Amino acid sequence: VQLVESGGGLVQTGGSLRLSCAASGRAFGSFAMGWFRQAPGKEREFVAAFGRYGNTPLYADSVKGRFTISTDNAKNTAYLQMNSLKPEDTAVYYCAARSSAIATRRRRDYAYWGQGTQVTVSS
Repeated sequence: VQLVESGGGLVQTGGSLRLSCAASGRAFGSFAMGWFRQAPGKEREFVAAFGRYGNTPLYADSVKGRFTISTDNAKNTAYLQMNSLKPEDTAVYYCAARSSAIATRRRRDYAYWGQGTQVTVSS
């Protein structure tokens, strides 16, 4: 599975961005998808994850109510809609996939990673 993120950029506080993660390879529809982010000098942290077969999406407390994760199986693409962005959301955002339908918050559970896309929120 190969993952390619896009949609990052520079946005003002309060603005919105939608990140996309295009996946190649088989079985996308049965893979749980996740988004993580890494700010300079900090560890990569969980943002959101989307399971399959009715599993409830997971969100970090810091983004709950502002970010929404979704997938389009027909396009083999996962999305992260980010609204009401704050300067503390500035980071490189990574898409990840795991060969299980169950979403988790643990970075080590995800075997496949994209190259990352930069999101910068100006104050």
